[in-house]
Amino acid sequence: MISRPLVAIVDYGIGNLHSAQKGFEHAGADARLTADRGLISDAAGVVLPGVGAFAPCMAALGRTGLDEAAVAAAGSGRPFMGICVGMQVLFAGSDEAPGTSGLGVFDRMVRWIPGPVKRPQMQWNVLRRSRAHPMLDGLDDPIWAYFVHSLAPETPDAEDVVATCDYGGPVVAAVARGSVWAAQFHPEKSSRVGLRILANFVNAVRAEP
Repeated sequence: MISRPLVAIVDYGIGNLHSAQKGFEHAGADARLTADRGLISDAAGVVLPGVGAFAPCMAALGRTGLDEAAVAAAGSGRPFMGICVGMQVLFAGSDEAPGTSGLGVFDRMVRWIPGPVKRPQMQWNVLRRSRAHPMLDGLDDPIWAYFVHSLAPETPDAEDVVATCDYGGPVVAAVARGSVWAAQFHPEKSSRVGLRILANFVNAVRAEP
């Protein structure tokens, strides 16, 4: 077992990602911000963060060639985590950017949060578990997490949903399929809860042979 496994945080020039790096370091990883496709390929775990909007994130991934690296990492069987817009770009596309394809790891769309609610949702909200999953291990209800978003994945296959939140109705907050985890909220900004989620991911990385 590696005490501080290497976790590559994909740096494709979309914002200040040091808070994510610091969060994973605090959780026990050797966390490195990198645009090096070789390092991403060699890392024990990979994280795809995202801030801002869907189309600029996809454009930046394409411009740097890191779109292919991210898809390869997500399909490699190694632990992989998408965060916020980094979760959204794992889907096929988004209402925010008609005509812009996502990475297609999940085959559903990202939609505007419906109903008469303020967008963005910029607040703490409670995660409602949809099923047991290691992402939320060791957390007692209520699980409070910090959100900043105007869109969220449409309800994917039920077995993929890990948690929802209530914002004018149920909103998908976290999904997972195999070794791929994704969170619409910001674990690195979610205090004790977020640090535990990051630690759960690092533990999953450690557990890989």
